[in-house]
Amino acid sequence: MIEKLNIVKQRFDEVNDLIIQPDVIADQKRYIELNKEYKDLRALMDEREKYIELTNNIEEAKEIIADGSDAEMTEMAKMQLEEAEKELPQLEEKIRMMLVPKDPEDAKNVVIEIRAGTGGDEASIFAGDLYRMYTKYVESKGWKHTIVDYSEGTSGGFKEMIFEVSGEDVYGTMKFEAGVHRVQRVPQTETQGRVHTSAATVMVLPEAEEFDVEIDPKEVRIDYFCSSGPGGQSVNTTYSAVRLTHEPTGLVAQCQDQKSQHKNKEKAFRVLRSRLYEMELAKKQEADAAKRNSMVSSGDRSAKIRTYNYSQGRVTDHRINLTLYDLSNIINGDIQKIIDELRLVENTEKLKENSDIF
Repeated sequence: MIEKLNIVKQRFDEVNDLIIQPDVIADQKRYIELNKEYKDLRALMDEREKYIELTNNIEEAKEIIADGSDAEMTEMAKMQLEEAEKELPQLEEKIRMMLVPKDPEDAKNVVIEIRAGTGGDEASIFAGDLYRMYTKYVESKGWKHTIVDYSEGTSGGFKEMIFEVSGEDVYGTMKFEAGVHRVQRVPQTETQGRVHTSAATVMVLPEAEEFDVEIDPKEVRIDYFCSSGPGGQSVNTTYSAVRLTHEPTGLVAQCQDQKSQHKNKEKAFRVLRSRLYEMELAKKQEADAAKRNSMVSSGDRSAKIRTYNYSQGRVTDHRINLTLYDLSNIINGDIQKIIDELRLVENTEKLKENSDIF
């Protein structure tokens, strides 16, 4: 373990020197990447210090016990040794997890797209429930979210909701939510009390920086139109809403949330960059079948990752066969326990894949 940590320390010292070099600071892309690496390595260095201190304490305690000349010191050393040996495996496990190569996308902010799938009005209402669930979760994490674009359902909720989330390691957390979510309940629109099954699709796109994806302005058609929905008189009378069409791929991104045409255009370009980036990312991830199977992109009920059953108060994540009877809290934003379980499975798989580095 210490040999591996010493190799990491060499890289930490190297990065520490690099981030103050003028040529690195001038290269924005490299500077940002090195700063992220520095932050990760700094956390590992803190654990390295704890590991060294703990192993030193164990050696020191063993020496005192072996000497045995001072009964009181020997007794204290035995207590110290017992405590340190109990703590060491937990610290080693934590360090092993930190040494597993991180997905470079995990630190990125995200664009989340929720779309009503099968189920008509009830699917739109459910899409609204998912949006509320995520915004409550985002607030509990201290992250920020802003709406990019939306289309309201005829009986409430949303046919489509697109919003940005910014904070620390957002994609690394929210990527597990990508897929088809299914709800089983008696809809508000149902008069005979029958349980209906509806679905909504969630897409989680890592937000691309300008240097991640270069868009040729000549390849983008820009249309301006009047915004719809709440927001005052100016919303419906000025051409503030922006729609971008990337002609080589046919991808469309639009934003009508802001009163400013410039701000809407800026947001729409961010979404377009993220969609183009996700397309490239998907190509890279195709070799990883397990990961791609969870990144569902259609509203078909058969391609589900999670079911919310209201009559039983149950939420089931089908990828890991996890069932929790805590629907009311989960739908109110308490999804951390599900994400933790999914992350545990992912990390366990990563540990197996990288067992040769330990």
